[in-house]
Amino acid sequence: MNDELKVFSGNAHPKLAKAIADSLHIPLGKCEVKPFSNENTFVRVLENVRERDVFIVQPISSPVNSNIMELLIMIDAMKRASARRITAVMPYYAYGRSDKKDQPRVPITARLIADLLTVAGANRVLTLDLHKAQIQGFFNIPVDELTAFELLTDYFKKHKKNIIKNLVVIATDFGITKQARDVAAWLGTSLAIMEKRRVDNNDNTELLNVIGDVKGKNALIVDEEIDTAGSLVKVIDALKAKGAKEVYAFSTHAVFSNDAVKKIDDSVLEKLYVTNSLPSAEKKSAKKKIEVISIAPLLGETIKRIHTGKSVGALFAKQ
Repeated sequence: MNDELKVFSGNAHPKLAKAIADSLHIPLGKCEVKPFSNENTFVRVLENVRERDVFIVQPISSPVNSNIMELLIMIDAMKRASARRITAVMPYYAYGRSDKKDQPRVPITARLIADLLTVAGANRVLTLDLHKAQIQGFFNIPVDELTAFELLTDYFKKHKKNIIKNLVVIATDFGITKQARDVAAWLGTSLAIMEKRRVDNNDNTELLNVIGDVKGKNALIVDEEIDTAGSLVKVIDALKAKGAKEVYAFSTHAVFSNDAVKKIDDSVLEKLYVTNSLPSAEKKSAKKKIEVISIAPLLGETIKRIHTGKSVGALFAKQ
């Protein structure tokens, strides 16, 4: 297996790529990826990939557009070097929120990214907790969408088992209800839903109501992504106003734009659990409210299963 399987990294998150390769007990593939002085991206594969099964690890993190272009050029380089199969490993799929025409004269950028990956030469995509599962339908190639919610739930259950008997799981909006319901079922707790609406194109939201009983209970907020943390803080405040006791949260993707970490530190949140799908997850919390759980073993095991033709779905026995 080791001779045929190759894992490479772009510049978006080499630390995660190295951890994935370590979990597979293989060296990280050698590849030169750098910008020229004119901002054009140069890629050179520094080892033989002919007829190899190649996995390129590149979450689309900041700078988003540069990292997308870098991934596309890496895919093209592998294709021209005669790789047998190329899988784009994108733990975080940027532009996932642009998945429909919800306003006049706007693009469906999530579909555009899917088309670009396919045209570049990707044979498969491996990703984690898409903003909407329907994005898989934008591709004409296989897409394996993993979830970190089971991993995060097990971690929370292990480290906070003393509060679970008096816990309610909170879905931050109707779009995340299914995943939150699964988390509530795994923990054996009740579910409440935040009713909110987005009021503009600047990530501003308005909370309308808390649907469910949270008074006197500990709360666990579930979301797939935390960007500016503005919505998270509003949910925390609303739960406390409704009588919730301790408030915790977990999220797959820690985008942490602008002063998100400071907002979290300044809030009454007890602890936020995130994965390292993005390098920004490592931003330091002065009050140590943020804990990062590695998804490298999960991605490594999935890559091994894809390579050997085994079931990926079998990884998620609870589903």
